[in-house]
Amino acid sequence: MIIDHRIYTLPHGQTEEYLERYGRLALPVQEEHLGGWLGCYVSDIGPLNQVLHLWAYDSLAEREARRETLDRDPRWAEFRRDNVGSFTAQETRIMRAAPFVPNTLIGGLRGNGGR
Repeated sequence: MIIDHRIYTLPHGQTEEYLERYGRLALPVQEEHLGGWLGCYVSDIGPLNQVLHLWAYDSLAEREARRETLDRDPRWAEFRRDNVGSFTAQETRIMRAAPFVPNTLIGGLRGNGGR
C-alpha cells in the first residue's frame, strides 16, 4: 500500500474559498476515479494556510492508472484550469506503509465510496 501525501499552501485568507470549491467541484470527480480517499486536513499549528490531501493506493501502478483516468475527465480539466494560481507552493510525497500496517485499509475504503 502507498499513500499519496499532498500539501498545498494557499495565500493568507483563501483557504476557506479553496475548500468550498474543492469539496463542491473536485472531490466528487476524484472520488469517482481515484477511490482510496483518506481525507483532507487543514493546518492549525505550525505552517498555516496549508491543506493536506491523502489518497491510498495498492501500488504506484494503480495510482498512475487511476490518475490517467482522472486526467481524461473534462470536469477535472475544468477544475484544474479554474484553480490555476491558487497555491503559493505544492508538495507531493509517496509514502509506503510500514510492514505491520494492514493492507485491508484499501478494500475498506473502496467498499464505501472512499469514505
